[in-house]
This record gives sequence, C-alpha cells and structure tokens, in this order.
Amino acid sequence: MIMKKLLTLALLAILLPWMAGAQEGMKKVYDETLDQNTQIDQALKQAKAEGKFVVCQVGGNWCPWCLRFADFITKDAEISKLIGDNFVYIHVDYSPNTFKNDPARKQRSEKMMKRLGNPGRFGYPVFVVLDGKGKVLHIQDSSFLEEGKGYDKAKVVRFFKNWTPGVI
Repeated sequence: MIMKKLLTLALLAILLPWMAGAQEGMKKVYDETLDQNTQIDQALKQAKAEGKFVVCQVGGNWCPWCLRFADFITKDAEISKLIGDNFVYIHVDYSPNTFKNDPARKQRSEKMMKRLGNPGRFGYPVFVVLDGKGKVLHIQDSSFLEEGKGYDKAKVVRFFKNWTPGVI
C-alpha cells in the first residue's frame, strides 16, 4: 500500500511539470481582469460598425485546447484573413478558479454565460457567433474541429465560412 502511494506520488511529480510545460510557449490570450459583458458589448459595437459578426472564444488560459486554438488560427494566414475579414474575434475568459474569492466575478461570469446561451455545456473552448445586435446565431462545440492533438484546417475553415455575415 505504501509502495503504491509512493509510485503514484512519483508519477505525479513527473507528470505535473510536463503538463505545465505543454502550455508554455503558447501565448496567454484571455484577460481575466476584463468584465466579459463589457468586452462583448465593445466587440458588438465594432462589429455593427464594420458589418461583421462577433466570435467569442470562451475558455481560459487554464485550458490547453483554448490556447492551441488561438495559436492555430494566428499562425495560419488563410484562417487569419477569413476571421479578420468577417468577424470581430474575442477571447472571453471563463475561469471558475477565480470565482472562489470573488463573488462579483462569479456573478458577472454567470450573467455572461447566460447571455451567450450557456455554451459551457459543450466544453472548452467553445465558440459563440453573434450578429451585430448580439443575437446568438450559433454555438460551436470545438471537439468537431479537432484532429489528433490539434485542429483540422478544413473543418475550421468550413466553420468560419458557414457563419460569415454574407452567408447568413
């Protein structure tokens, strides 16, 4: 029994730094200090003025898949152009760990999630497409865009093309 516990602790000691290192090198894209509803309001104002939709990538810096997606779309010129031409793209933080000592943030985050159609049921990241008036047009489960330990370019391009303002 003691040997089993020691082996478990040894494995944890090896795996935790490795898992933490897997996120290193990827830019942190979520600002936990922002009021998410204000962030969305500002994006909607910009989108309306530019004739675009808003894409909210909901997640957090704690989420490796969230950071992978942000990294993926910024490194691909075709996808970056597609997004830039059609969307105001924002990273909307949802970090439950910050709620423990901040009931006001928890309340704001719950309000934001409700506003976006409670997209967390799909896991993270989750993408919410809003029209210029703030109406939720689509909630995209990111697992359908994955391929192996990353994202599939064709699936990601198809998602964005299907929800551009000219198509809807």
